[in-house]
Amino acid sequence: MKVGKLTRRTVLRGVMNGAVVSVGLPFLDCLLNENGTAIAATNEPLPTVFGTWFQHLGFTPGRWVPEKIGSKFDHNVELKVFDPFKDRMNIISGMQYFLDGRPVETHTTGAQIATMGAIPLGSDSPASIDSIVADAIGTRTRFRSIEVALNGGRSSYSKRKGAAPNPSEPSPAALYTRIFGPEFKDPNAAEFTPDPAVMAKRSVLSYVSDQRKTLLKSVGSADRDRLDEYFTSLRQIEQKLSIELQKPAPLAACSVPGKIQQESIGDLVDQAERSAHLFVSLLAHALACGQTRVVNVMMGSQGLRKEGSINSWHSYTHFEPIDSKLGYQPETTWFVNWANGVFVRFLQTLDGIKEGPGTLLDRMLILWQTDHGYARVHTMDNVPIMTFGSANGRLRTGIHYSGIGDPTTRVGLTVQQAMGVPTDRWGALSNNTNKPITELLA
Repeated sequence: MKVGKLTRRTVLRGVMNGAVVSVGLPFLDCLLNENGTAIAATNEPLPTVFGTWFQHLGFTPGRWVPEKIGSKFDHNVELKVFDPFKDRMNIISGMQYFLDGRPVETHTTGAQIATMGAIPLGSDSPASIDSIVADAIGTRTRFRSIEVALNGGRSSYSKRKGAAPNPSEPSPAALYTRIFGPEFKDPNAAEFTPDPAVMAKRSVLSYVSDQRKTLLKSVGSADRDRLDEYFTSLRQIEQKLSIELQKPAPLAACSVPGKIQQESIGDLVDQAERSAHLFVSLLAHALACGQTRVVNVMMGSQGLRKEGSINSWHSYTHFEPIDSKLGYQPETTWFVNWANGVFVRFLQTLDGIKEGPGTLLDRMLILWQTDHGYARVHTMDNVPIMTFGSANGRLRTGIHYSGIGDPTTRVGLTVQQAMGVPTDRWGALSNNTNKPITELLA
């Protein structure tokens, strides 16, 4: 490989088992202007990217809303884990989902209003907010959007207007193959598709090793360090996937017949956390390498449980008594704290990818949503909503906004406008609004 002038579309290519593999490159200093804020070849700013994180079952009343409204607020106890990102996030409290006389389909109706701005009426099903944003920013990338589920399921709230949901990818290994594996034009064609286990065990990086070495010699020291960190990170992902997909060694003393399979994805919190750590790295690399500009994560909270327990997070929200001394449900709160920690890992990963003077998180906007204000009794008011990142400076951050009694769709409208969607209204019936939160728009 001769390395000429590097561009944003430069990729490393190789051939594995007759199929083309490619590895995209992150934004390097040599691709940016002198300020590190725009692409040198076009002087266009680094593209803004978008993500959603949907987590059922909300938070605990009295433990998440900050006392102070506006800037310089202090996190309440349940959100203390987000302290390192306090200046780059917003908390929206007091808003609600309006039913307009429709019955509540628990854990579904709120999610529909949150993501689509309305409860679907028959086949009249609106597009989800991520699809609306993807229509504005995601049409020139390899993947229009990428959806994943941490609990091994395929559920998703991402959908085009009137279409079926975009299924989530439940397997980090399969997502790895999609992003860094063979570039098939037709996924339904009768062609051999390498097993994800083979893709993990036989590193994609090994098929572009000569190009990688040539590239490292052709760039400056800062970009060389960044590429070395990037390739090391990809190698670590491959190694983790390889371990996850390998069968355990046979146990000679075991009387159980047959081979022992290692379970890698599922509803156990340990499984979900392992998947999450792999998924967030893959999604961050996909965004940093321009493979997509929109990602969606489904926590799949309801069925999650601890190993050895028959009770799920969902069941605890309904049947666990409130501790008289603590004033809340301790097991339910454990799950909330665990999930917040998993999400923080996503933020840390995005913030760890340096781009010029900033990070990937700085040019991103992440919308965190949930289905109920208080899962224990399925309330539809005071619904927790958070945003992270400034969308390349288009969104003010570090603010607690209280919109008591307002429709949650005000947040969705604000997010769409910050992402450049040409709209001045969103939602249906009582959830319809033409009032963005101007205090958040830069």
